[in-house]
Amino acid sequence: MEKYKKEDAYIRAEKRLKELKGFYWHAFWYVVVNLFLIGMVVVNGGDIMHFGTFSTALFWGIGLGFHALGIFGKNLMFSKDWEDRKVQEFMDKEKKKWE
Repeated sequence: MEKYKKEDAYIRAEKRLKELKGFYWHAFWYVVVNLFLIGMVVVNGGDIMHFGTFSTALFWGIGLGFHALGIFGKNLMFSKDWEDRKVQEFMDKEKKKWE
């Protein structure tokens, strides 16, 4: 049983690491590509204050924000610890009924 718990914890940690790594790569490419695009607009004499200059960054940024919520936001309220506490709470209530 102890081996199973350790293996399960390792699998969860590995999955979390892959999620974080994916988010950081997403953020890295967001910065690199958008700096390049905005830089190209400026170098080629485009208007820096035009909506089109920042539209890619804006809409991709919205997507990146949702990605961040998916990675970091899901543990704000309904984390594994919260689930474990609730399960224990429900089990304790059931136990009191039968005592």
